[in-house]
Amino acid sequence: MSFAVCHRPRNAAATRSAILDAASKRFTAESYDQVGMRDIAKDVGVDPALISRYFGSKEELFRAVLDDCDGKDLMEGDRSTFGERMADDLVYGPAKDDDLAWLLIMLKSAGSPKAAEIVQQLSTECFYQPLTEWLGGKDAPIRARILAGILMGVAVGRDLSGGMKLSADECERMKARLAPMLQELVDG
Repeated sequence: MSFAVCHRPRNAAATRSAILDAASKRFTAESYDQVGMRDIAKDVGVDPALISRYFGSKEELFRAVLDDCDGKDLMEGDRSTFGERMADDLVYGPAKDDDLAWLLIMLKSAGSPKAAEIVQQLSTECFYQPLTEWLGGKDAPIRARILAGILMGVAVGRDLSGGMKLSADECERMKARLAPMLQELVDG
C-alpha cells in the first residue's frame, strides 16, 4: 500500500509575508528579547532555518518588520495643501491599527539595547532624514521633529480612544486649528 504525498505549492512571497506578519504580531505582544525565531517559525508552520534563509537574523527580521513604517506617504501630494490634508486625516481619518502596532513594538522593545539601536537607526534613516530633506530650508531638522511629534501625538491619541470623540463642530474647529499649524511647519 502506498500513500500519495501532497505537497503544498511553494510561494516564496507568501511565505515571506506570513513570516513578517507573525513576527510583527510577536514583536507587538512581546519585547524584542522575548521573541524567538522558533516561536515565529511555529506560528507560521515553517522550519526556523527558513526564517534565517529569508531574513538572515532576528535583527534583520526586526528591521524588516519596522521597515514598513517609513512615513513616505506624508511626503506625497501637493506641499501647498499638506496642512489641510493631514489635519483632515487626523481628525476624520479612521483609526489605524498599524500605527499603534508600530508604537507598541517600539515601546515593548525600548529596554533592549539591540532593538533600541535598530529603532533609532531606522527612524533616523527612513523617517527623519527624508522628512527633513523634503521640508528643506531654515530649521528643517527642528521643523521635522515638531511636525512628527504633532502628527504622532494626535494620531496616537485618536487611535487609543477609538476616534476623536468630539462633536461635528468641535472636529471642524480642531481641523481649522491644526491645518495652518501643520502648513506653517512645512512652509518654514
